[in-house]
Amino acid sequence: MKLMSPNPGHIYLDFNASTPIAPEVRTAMAEMLAEPYGNPSSSHWAGRPAKDAIENARAQVARLLGSKPSEVVFTSGGSEANNHALKGVYYAANRRDAHIVTTQIEHPALINPCRFLEKLGAHVTYLPVDASGRVDPEDVRRALRPETVLISVMHANNEVGTIQPIAELAEIVRGTGILLHTDAAQSIGKIACNVTELGVDLLSVAGHKLYAPKGVGALYIREGVSLEPLIHGAGHENGRRAGTENVLLNTALGVACDLAAKWVGMESVRILRDHFWNRLCSTFGDRVVLIGHVKERLPNTLNVGFVEKVGAELLSRMPRIAASTGSACHCGSVEMSPVLRAMGIPEKTAMGAIRFSLGRGTSREEIDAVVEDLLRIVEG
Repeated sequence: MKLMSPNPGHIYLDFNASTPIAPEVRTAMAEMLAEPYGNPSSSHWAGRPAKDAIENARAQVARLLGSKPSEVVFTSGGSEANNHALKGVYYAANRRDAHIVTTQIEHPALINPCRFLEKLGAHVTYLPVDASGRVDPEDVRRALRPETVLISVMHANNEVGTIQPIAELAEIVRGTGILLHTDAAQSIGKIACNVTELGVDLLSVAGHKLYAPKGVGALYIREGVSLEPLIHGAGHENGRRAGTENVLLNTALGVACDLAAKWVGMESVRILRDHFWNRLCSTFGDRVVLIGHVKERLPNTLNVGFVEKVGAELLSRMPRIAASTGSACHCGSVEMSPVLRAMGIPEKTAMGAIRFSLGRGTSREEIDAVVEDLLRIVEG
């Protein structure tokens, strides 16, 4: 699937930030723009097709997750799903001092809701990670308290791609009454995200990381888990999220999930990513460092640090390449990514970090072109 760019010379390697909308998803959306137009909550002839479209999409999401359709709640995206999981568990616990365990490298869509809940009286433990970005399950075990109500650990990190031992965490809390949530925004569609195999109670999905549009996502809520709704109103989504359902975007997410199932486990992207890393190694030697876990990493993600360089400056000199940097420049100073800082990455490496994230349409020719651009700039 090739990207539609205003410049045919552009190279997009920022799929962890956002993906293009898949052609099949666009086709399905075009059909939904015409019909059905009734309110899904209406029982008449105009509402029933809209309701059917939503339930079909719900079943498509559930198939990818290995869940029951009734366990899928549509949201406006991953941020809402994370907020619903955290705040929903906290309020449902009905204790001001409820305790939550998470990590220092979570996405702001999870860290900031935790900070908000701390203002209400919640206690939050932010666990460290090792140099590869993985949390130690034993640290999680030791962090548990009688008042712990939730563990929330992302499935895969958005910056370095490191995959967390979620199934091991599930074993730790099994039978304790403590709920386990994972933010799977980056992992879904890239690696298996079966909720039964992971053992999670809650799982967040973001559509725009999955070749669906921005503004749609989902929250898996295991049957029997009770959450306080994030949005109160009428009884939409079986009383779990008020608001007239978005038939257009929910349909888009469903189709995207069906497509994603065909890509999980495919080796083509991983092979291309490894080709990229091998070329960087042969070109720059010890001047480039791999950041993240060597094996337990998303197949499309390559975060590398160019030693004694500034990643933001390198990218600024390659305007045709879209990628993300592990450092930010502010008023002449360079600020290291909080994720890389938590991993203990040396500053001389972290400042030169660039995240390249590949997608379904990335070609070997594009990868080789990026290496040549980097060689010209780093050596220049």
